[in-house]
Amino acid sequence: MRPIVIVPACTRDFGEHPYHAAQHKYVDAVVLGADCAPMILPSLGESLDLETVLDLCDGIMLTGSASNVHPSYYSEEVLDPSLPQDPARDQTTLPLIREAVRRGIPIIAICRGFQEMNVALGGNLHQAVQSVSGKFDHRENPELGMDEQYGDAHNVTIVPGGCLEGILGVSEIPVNSLHGQGVNELGPGLRIEAVAEDGLVEAFSVSTAPGFTLAVQWHPEWRIEHNPYSMKMFGAFGQACREFQAERQSRQRALRQSEQWNQS
Repeated sequence: MRPIVIVPACTRDFGEHPYHAAQHKYVDAVVLGADCAPMILPSLGESLDLETVLDLCDGIMLTGSASNVHPSYYSEEVLDPSLPQDPARDQTTLPLIREAVRRGIPIIAICRGFQEMNVALGGNLHQAVQSVSGKFDHRENPELGMDEQYGDAHNVTIVPGGCLEGILGVSEIPVNSLHGQGVNELGPGLRIEAVAEDGLVEAFSVSTAPGFTLAVQWHPEWRIEHNPYSMKMFGAFGQACREFQAERQSRQRALRQSEQWNQS
């Protein structure tokens, strides 16, 4: 059986009806890049049965989204009220991240997922990177077509000796850039894995986590089969999920055997 990877959904309104939604490209990345079985998780907030979900899954992928993490989670006011929020997703993913890290469940996080992972673990964000002195404008041009929006925008320098260097085996790669917010201060225990040319953190891992963690600000899921770096990243994530699945199944077998012995 393939490992199960939880993909938390966004909440969106289509017409007059609210939906739990996940874009195809993220689901495809789990299947094509990680060779795992995706399971879309509704953003149920406080109604989520966290224990049940985490007992079933072998990995988590945190997707990008048009919405932003609400700044109240890092003690700030909303800078631009016109930008979309998704409180149900915040209430779902932030506790999910913390408990998954504690359990050693593999995590790969993209764009919004990268930002919410930092916030969940005690960091904060620039709400408008383009307004920060010395930083570039990392937003996409909405007047361009999708292939151009998701095309290479700048290079990132990969920190030597880290998780990402171990996966990719290079010191620099080109990436796309479609975000207005970004890391200001990293949470405790987070390790920088890559930085943009303006010094903005573009990737990090959780140095204190017992399992695989990798969070990136760019979008490796875009046309994943045509990007060897993206395939390597998701391949490493998928392998971590398979190893976690094997350990989880071994623990479950040992528990069943123990219960049988106690009953005999």
